Amino acid sequence: MTNPPESTRKDGFELEVFQNEYLTVGATEVDAIVTVVAHGTPGTPGSARGVPDAAEVIIVDTSGSMGHPPTKLSAAKQATAAAIDTLRDGVEFAVVAGSHLARSVYPPYGLAAAGPQTRAAAKEEVRRLRHGGGTAISQWLLHTDALLAQSGAALKHVILLTDGRNEHEAPSQLESVLRELSGRFVADCRGVGTDWAVSELRPVAEALLGTVDIVAEPAALEADFRAMAGAAMGKAVADVVLRLWTPQGSVVKFVKQVEPNLVDLTERRTEVPPRSGDYPTGSWGTETRDYHVCVQVPAAAVGDRMLAGRVSLVALARGGGEDTVLGLAKILAVWTEDTALSTRINREVAHYTGQADLAAAIQEGLEARRAGDVETATAKLGRAVQLATQAGNTDTANMLGKVVDIEDPHTGTVHLKRNVAAVDEMTLDTRSSKTLRVRKEGS
Repeated sequence: MTNPPESTRKDGFELEVFQNEYLTVGATEVDAIVTVVAHGTPGTPGSARGVPDAAEVIIVDTSGSMGHPPTKLSAAKQATAAAIDTLRDGVEFAVVAGSHLARSVYPPYGLAAAGPQTRAAAKEEVRRLRHGGGTAISQWLLHTDALLAQSGAALKHVILLTDGRNEHEAPSQLESVLRELSGRFVADCRGVGTDWAVSELRPVAEALLGTVDIVAEPAALEADFRAMAGAAMGKAVADVVLRLWTPQGSVVKFVKQVEPNLVDLTERRTEVPPRSGDYPTGSWGTETRDYHVCVQVPAAAVGDRMLAGRVSLVALARGGGEDTVLGLAKILAVWTEDTALSTRINREVAHYTGQADLAAAIQEGLEARRAGDVETATAKLGRAVQLATQAGNTDTANMLGKVVDIEDPHTGTVHLKRNVAAVDEMTLDTRSSKTLRVRKEGS
């Protein structure tokens, strides 16, 4: 048997590591799932220092396509008003209209503090929004960043809504802006209707540590905006990183968030000498997330025991203060000749490896389908059906059933449907990166 997970708890956070620490002779790769639980984070940052604790910017696509049908823009206005009403008093906020340019809707410059008068004034300006122009998402983000740079709030959150493709700028322009803005704020992205591209919006959400989803019907925007703003108001600790220390001679293969959605953080490492690196996790409220860490260590002799990694959850200091360690856990490696120990696959590691494989199979299968490669699309989507069935992921299996005819879910035998609604394909694509939490023993 593997040892029980190591757990530490501090300042409302708890870290647990799930792994099989036993390696066969010659093995060098160590996998671990790090579960972080925030049980109720300490009070709102900033309020005790006389500065706002949070800042919120709502970006509404007002390009020409938002007028077709007219209900699209009217629903976006109503949703924006609902999000404004969700903000706490004192939270700084702004509304931005996005087309091929970006402009402040309210306030005309900078940010406003939420209160009865400013909320009413903002909603009045939102009601006056008109559609027209193109789409250049990088301009929206740069304008938003300039607004948020004026705020002393630690928690900075953005809601971004679009309905079309990013056609009025080169893809490289958006890529460059995302690299520049990474880590400055969290952005949750929504596409309304089916004329936008998942492949364009997903990188925005991933770079800015937010979520991406489709809102197929404009009428559903209000509830979604209210939920996103409410979740942002529930955050209490900003600028949190996963800090990974590894021993000399080791190599970090990857660090990925694997629940509630898949985000590869490997290339976003910031070096922290000696032999440590920080991986951004954004802001936290009361929630649970899982991370998959893979480290390659030097081989050792039978019976040797090694600290393969030390994982800390750290709130980065602002204004020259000291970082705060919120939790700490260890990743171990023990070499053994006992194959019963070394070949045992940890269920958490196996589960999330399968979830990552499922997401890749869906995205690659849909890409092949769009390219007209029937053979690859059938194989990949069939594999996705098989993985979803094995994991008990009925939601994903049901979404796959709208894209393929399933002959045998256990073997992944499927046939591509001839006619697939765009909304069904896009829903499967956007939600492919959402994962199913591993079931605990006995549950």
